[in-house]
Amino acid sequence: MSWQPVYLLVKKIPRGRVATYGDIAKALRLPGGARVVGYAMASCPSEQGVPWHRVVGAGGRLLISEPHASLQRRLLASEGISIDGRTIDMRRFRHSFSKKKSAPRKSKRVKTH
Repeated sequence: MSWQPVYLLVKKIPRGRVATYGDIAKALRLPGGARVVGYAMASCPSEQGVPWHRVVGAGGRLLISEPHASLQRRLLASEGISIDGRTIDMRRFRHSFSKKKSAPRKSKRVKTH
């Protein structure tokens, strides 16, 4: 299986935002869910510029172990993401992959007398 769809979606997470493994799995409709995204991220090649540090566990938990955990914390902090212990406030920093729905158009009704 190619992990390219996962990497392409992770590249869409803007600076200063994070997404969970589950968010990415749901957006891509991946069988195996968050665990599969975890495998993809663990295999992430550094030369592709994938912002791996913006992917976190459910509830905003930082799941990566040392020595990468320290690097993840520094990279997130450099983007203005505050971390409380090992948790990120997802209400504040979560990125949504769903397309925003535009406001419904007002129909122009022709008045008849």
